[in-house]
Formats: sequence, C-alpha cells, structure tokens
Amino acid sequence: MDVDLLEKICADMRGAPDLGKVADYIPELAKVDPRHFGISVCLADGRQLSAGDADVEFSVQSVSKVFTLSIALGRFGERLWQRVGREPSTNAFNSVHELEVHDGIPPNPFVNSGAIVTTDALLVGARPRETLAEILHFVRYAASDDDIHIDAAVARSEKLTGDKNWALAHMLRAYRNLDNACALALGTYFHQCAIRMSCEQLARFGRFLAHIHPHRSPVRAEHVRNINALMLTCGHYDGSGEFAFRVGMPAKSGVGGGILAVVPGIASVAVWSPGLNKHGNSLRGTAALEELSTACRWSVFEPHDR
Repeated sequence: MDVDLLEKICADMRGAPDLGKVADYIPELAKVDPRHFGISVCLADGRQLSAGDADVEFSVQSVSKVFTLSIALGRFGERLWQRVGREPSTNAFNSVHELEVHDGIPPNPFVNSGAIVTTDALLVGARPRETLAEILHFVRYAASDDDIHIDAAVARSEKLTGDKNWALAHMLRAYRNLDNACALALGTYFHQCAIRMSCEQLARFGRFLAHIHPHRSPVRAEHVRNINALMLTCGHYDGSGEFAFRVGMPAKSGVGGGILAVVPGIASVAVWSPGLNKHGNSLRGTAALEELSTACRWSVFEPHDR
C-alpha cells in the first residue's frame, strides 16, 4: 500500500454525508469538532504512512483498556480471568445487567465494568498516581514517544458526569469484585481514559499487537494473542460482530472517536473521527477501516494466503 490510498480514504471520509454524533454526555468531548478525520498505518517494513489529522491529539477513552489489559496480563496472567470474563456482550458498554446475572463478574475486560476491575487489580499495592505513571510509561515505551500525557480537564469532566460508571463500581464492590474504594478505582480509570494521543502515536503503540516490532514488545507473545482475540470479539461492544463482518481486524474503539486496529504480521492502524454510531464506535472510522481492509485484503478472514 502507499499514502495515495490513505489520502483517498481521507477524501472519501471528509465527503461522507453523516459525521455521526460526538460523545456529548462527557462535556469536554462535546467540544470536539466532528469534522476531524485522521488515519495512520505502521507497516512491517518500518514505514509509517499518514493522512488527514493524523498528528492531532485526541482523548483515547476506551482504547486505553488495551493498555491496562496488557499490563494486567503480564502481572497476573490467568488469575485475571477469575475476575473478568472473555465473552462478547450484547448489552451497551456501560450496562449493569450482566453484573447482576453473573454475580459481579463482567463479561469481558473491554466493557466498562471489566475495565474498572482491570484497573482496580493494577492498584493493589500502589497509589493511583503510581499506577497512572506505570500506564503512561508502558504506553510511551510501546509508542516510542515520551510526549504522551493525560488531559486533566477530560478526567475531571468524566468524574463529574460518569454516574453509570459510579453505579458499576458500587455494584462491583457489592459483589466483592473491587478491592479498592470506588473513588480510588474510578479516579484512576477516568484518568487512564483521558490519555491524549494522535493517530501516529497510537499506530506506533499498536506495532507490538501486530507483532511487527517484536523486539520492543512489552508483552509476551501468548498475551498478545489473547488481547487480539478479545479485540476481535469484544473490542466494539455490542457492535463487535458487525465490525468483524465489515472490517475483519482485531480492533478497539473509544468514545473519543479513535480506533486502534491490527493486521497480525502486517500492520497496525489508528484512525480518528469523533462522531459515533449508535454503539458508541466511530462512524467514519469504521467506514475508513472497511475501505482500507477491502483495498488491501487485510481482513483476517480473507480466503487466501497473504
């Protein structure tokens, strides 16, 4: 592939009639211009190709769940699955329903309840400031970029308006699946979601998941396989099946409009378009990845030897 393809995709997305709807229930995200669009691709040969607003930073939101899951698997391994499931959910990403059905065990680490449990696990024996420093160090190392930070205004905005996340934390605590106080676990969670990155930084982070930069990988190969499997089956919440059908890449979305996708052994891709669809996933970001996947035959379900 070459940059001309990305420029074409960028032009197509900027001409799309429907921009989607920004996550206006988080006041700071409501301020983001929905016309933004960026895409960046890191290839196995070392090239990084970008188009559009690929150098503009945005709030990664739930893409950060890949960061914390990567760290937690390295620290706890199989023990993590005693607290979090590995199944797709047909409910919204902030639903409390499955916690009640399954006695406080979230369906997977990419819905909000599962991510809160994962963050809570990382807090054991550490203060929130130390855990956030660990997450930032991990992300900066994987992305080969120290200029990655947390947006305090976004974190504060989420803390003040995240009532359903507070409900999830208290529900987890009631089922004894939260070791720390709700305020500690959620304070850390809100700050990790407020990490700001550009598409270029996020695509570089994704190289270890695509296994195209293995000598720098901070995660063991078997854990990378586990993360990719969960990204494919659960990374887009109750829209994961549709995303797998249309795009066919392991990927994780965030309500900031970002998506991190990987093509194992070939490429890592980051796309950003703030407007969301009904599932809370980037509308034009999904369309852009479908166009890229079709043009390059990058779906993991392609019936040929790539």
